[in-house]
Amino acid sequence: MDLQLILALVAGIATIVVIVLATRLDAFIALLLAAIVTGIVAGQDLLSIVDSITTGFGDTLASIGIVIGLGVGIGKILEVSGAADSLARAFLRAFGKGREPWAMGTVGSLVSIPVFCDSGYVIMNPLARSIARVKKGGYVTLALALGCGMTLTHHMVPPTPGPLAATGILGADIGAVILAGLVFTVVLLPVVVVYARWIGPKLEPVLNAQVKHDVYAEAVAETASGSAGGTVLTAEGGDATGPDSAPDSSKKPGAFLGFLPLIVPLLLIVANTVSTAIDKNAQGELAGDAYEPSAWVAPLAFLGNPVVALIIGLVLAVYTLLPRVTPRNQVQSWLADGAASAGLILLITGAGGSFGLVLRESGVGDALAEAIASISLPALLVPFLIASLVRLAQGSGTVAMITAASVTAPLIAPLGLDPLVAVMACTAGSMVFSYFNDSYFWVVTRFTGLDGINAIKGWSGITTAVWICSLPLLFVLDLVV
Repeated sequence: MDLQLILALVAGIATIVVIVLATRLDAFIALLLAAIVTGIVAGQDLLSIVDSITTGFGDTLASIGIVIGLGVGIGKILEVSGAADSLARAFLRAFGKGREPWAMGTVGSLVSIPVFCDSGYVIMNPLARSIARVKKGGYVTLALALGCGMTLTHHMVPPTPGPLAATGILGADIGAVILAGLVFTVVLLPVVVVYARWIGPKLEPVLNAQVKHDVYAEAVAETASGSAGGTVLTAEGGDATGPDSAPDSSKKPGAFLGFLPLIVPLLLIVANTVSTAIDKNAQGELAGDAYEPSAWVAPLAFLGNPVVALIIGLVLAVYTLLPRVTPRNQVQSWLADGAASAGLILLITGAGGSFGLVLRESGVGDALAEAIASISLPALLVPFLIASLVRLAQGSGTVAMITAASVTAPLIAPLGLDPLVAVMACTAGSMVFSYFNDSYFWVVTRFTGLDGINAIKGWSGITTAVWICSLPLLFVLDLVV
């Protein structure tokens, strides 16, 4: 591999680490400076570096920015209406005391089969916060279990785009890939829960102050009001009789109504994903390169687009969860509060996309893939390590899967590798060490309230744990098939 590209990757990562851990600047600036440093060291034209930064930022926010904004709006309405609390208590009753991380991991893995991780996490994170608020602790454990549960199925179970594309490129049977992905998910879910339970209590004391306030302030306020026997406080610190108060807790919606703004968008997205997968399969375009939606798919694709689906969810939240007498300016104030909380998340997520695009256009990912393919290794390790290295180089799990599948496809016959094993190796390898250049890293860590090295211990650690534990499963699968 070109030494210059290795130095570019190292320089970019080092820039982020130094700035985040040793300066007054935040992750947003660190990612932008890392993109510039990487491009310069890799030998990119200076103006093309700037173009990559702006294009990567725009492309990333085009896919996730509106979703984050709408998602935090739904979360805010769930919180102030009391519906999130009703949902949390219903989940606690359903799974039983002490099994909350299992509930979050399971829900996350189910949601993320048809829904992108970023969208699903934004939609479901209010539930984790509500359960933590009811328990008065354990938010980090729940948030990590939810996020990594989503990672498992997002990476390994079609019709998520990454594994679906890898299936098409490598010529594997889609039904076998779905079955294998589900088996891998079931086996790896205990790893998610064990790691989250181990690291969560260690990171809980270092939660970001703002997130800690957002998650636990309501519980603290209720405790304080109960001990004083006086005015009931809201999560925002006002009294329950003031103009900015949340609805009376005695009139809060039940769990069914509270679930509607979450489940309706998810069902619409599922309908879009499943119908598109069926249509692609019928057209023989699983990789999606030349796919044109059929007429019957178009309405479902429109309604199931995450942006449209979440708009519907937000309208449902406002008109089914809040009392009809709630003033318009109060609702708008709550939505503005939600939007304000999403501001930094949007900036950092977009900057992560900038860094990832500079890495891709500098050629670091392609060079890593070619280098590992030229090394003599056990057959199944070739796609696994290509996906792992490309993921480390440019951040996107989907790109890592597709790159690994593309490089591996001509090697299937010479290596004697079964297409099913090759697909699962691509998907498992792409889970490794989610960190600064992965937009999902920033979504999870910012919503969870983890900064700097604590974000790496929590999120990068849990994704690496499932990556390591997937390797023995690949060898077993290879023996079976």
